[in-house]
Amino acid sequence: MKKYLVDYTYQISKAQRTKRNKHKSLLIWFTGLSGSGKSTLANRVEKKLFDMGIKTYVLDGDTLRKGINKDLSFSANDRSENIRRIAEISNLFLEAGVVIIAAFISPYKADRLRVSQIVQQENYIEIFVNTSLEECEKRDVKGLYKKARSGEISHMTGISAPYEIPESPDIEVKTESETEAQAVARIIQYVTPKLKL
Repeated sequence: MKKYLVDYTYQISKAQRTKRNKHKSLLIWFTGLSGSGKSTLANRVEKKLFDMGIKTYVLDGDTLRKGINKDLSFSANDRSENIRRIAEISNLFLEAGVVIIAAFISPYKADRLRVSQIVQQENYIEIFVNTSLEECEKRDVKGLYKKARSGEISHMTGISAPYEIPESPDIEVKTESETEAQAVARIIQYVTPKLKL
C-alpha cells in the first residue's frame, strides 16, 4: 500500500505561514510524573504566549487518550505508540505555524528522542517537571497513585512502571523549590528568542 502514497503539494508553505504569524513554530514538551504539574505549567505558559500574540495550542495526555489514542492501553508498547502519534500530530501543527505545548508523562528516553527527531531537534524544547514521587503522591489529584498502591491500576509510572529521567532537558523545573510564577517566567524567557524570525 505504501507504494501508492504520494507527497501532498501544499499551496501555502511553512515559511509563508511563519511570516504571516510573525513568529516561528515550536514544540514545547513537558515531561514528568503524573501529578508533577505538567498540565498546570503548560496552561500558564500557553496563556503568557497567547497574550504575546503567539498562535498556540495545548496537547494534553488525558484529552488525546479520550479521542485519537483511546484504542491504546498503558503497556510499554502502547505508551510508545501514544507518544509517536502525538509527535506526528505536533509535526502537523508545526507545519501550520503553531506553537505546540505538549504535556505528557512520556516516561521513556527513546520515545522523547523520537519526538525530537520527528519534529526536528531545532523545533523541540524539552522541559522536565521534576517533582518527587512522594510529592506527586501527596497531590494525587486523580487518585491514581492510591489505586496503583492498592493494585487496582497496573503500569503506573513511578510505581509499577519506570520513568526514565531526562539527562539533559532544556529546562528543569523543580516544583518543590520553585514557584509556578518563577518557572513560567523562566520558560518564557528561554522560549521567546527562539520564536523570533
